[in-house]
Amino acid sequence: MADQTNTSPVADRSDLTHSLDVDSLSRWMDAQRLPGAGELAQARSLTGGSQNELFEITRGGEKMALRRPPSYGVEGRSKVLMREAQLLKALAGTDVPHARLRAATADESVIGSAFYLMDLVDGWSPMGAGWVAPFDTDLEARGGLAIELADGAAKLARVDWKARGLEGFGKPEGFLDRQVDRWLSHLSNFKFREIPGLDATAAWLREHQPKHFEAGIMHGDYQFANVMYQHGKPAKLAAIIDWEMATIGDPLLDLGWVLVGWSPEGDAMKYARYLNYDGMPSRDDMLQHYSTVSGRDVSQIDYYVILARFKLALVLEASVARHAKGEADDRVARFGPIVLELMQFAESLSKTTPLN
Repeated sequence: MADQTNTSPVADRSDLTHSLDVDSLSRWMDAQRLPGAGELAQARSLTGGSQNELFEITRGGEKMALRRPPSYGVEGRSKVLMREAQLLKALAGTDVPHARLRAATADESVIGSAFYLMDLVDGWSPMGAGWVAPFDTDLEARGGLAIELADGAAKLARVDWKARGLEGFGKPEGFLDRQVDRWLSHLSNFKFREIPGLDATAAWLREHQPKHFEAGIMHGDYQFANVMYQHGKPAKLAAIIDWEMATIGDPLLDLGWVLVGWSPEGDAMKYARYLNYDGMPSRDDMLQHYSTVSGRDVSQIDYYVILARFKLALVLEASVARHAKGEADDRVARFGPIVLELMQFAESLSKTTPLN
């Protein structure tokens, strides 16, 4: 789920703050000509997702967010972090809401790991405590959050990624061709239980794959959990966050990810929804807004919703498998029934979706 760069009240995780070498960081910031030359940076740990560590950095009267890999060390995490920084740099000057990149380095000698600094977003995330005022009671205003969510995905989809220097950032050729086999191969590395509907859904996806798609930047985990909103109404997206799964592929999969639990079918979900969807616009309204802003054809969206459910189920199943082996904490145990529900709903939608 999301790593949140949030200016809402944060927990003081001093154990992490003490592990950050602010003297070395400050010298590096001087070399990068960041605000507050010669000053010692102040740092405090931010609450957020479990995939990376986040710190609020204050210097020169400005606040920034520092993002680095977890201290327990995950292979390849530094490379992923630098990809995030590359993408944020590429988004500079676009209308895609994002935290502006300030500086990045893969040099582990500075603070013991690769890291990057970005603007600290002044906003709130639904993953903090659900809908905040006035969106907790004003259903019309809440509906605007969904339209803004679709809007962010649409703006990202229309970015000219080649002009932004992202050649080689992903492998768009054959992107859809690879999806089913790639994720089944991923599952084979840790499979420990049967997932009803898996084989039927995989077969349907192979048979119904769109013949053509227009490559573009895709977030890869695009949902309410990975965006932040400005305070107050009307709803306004402040930033898309947590870019670690971003690539060049088929951006319509981001829209499919948004609609994983959408009404009316999603109303029957017991586990995969983590927010109250009362007041949300219709699926057709979401599709229309996305299509208008992005200029993309959304007529085959069911394929992308089914693929999103299939893929998300297998992503979460990896954590469930680690927990079953005693290699993950109890927080991921709740993913177990979510996996089964996602695959169940993927299969059910495939049974009612006609051939291309």
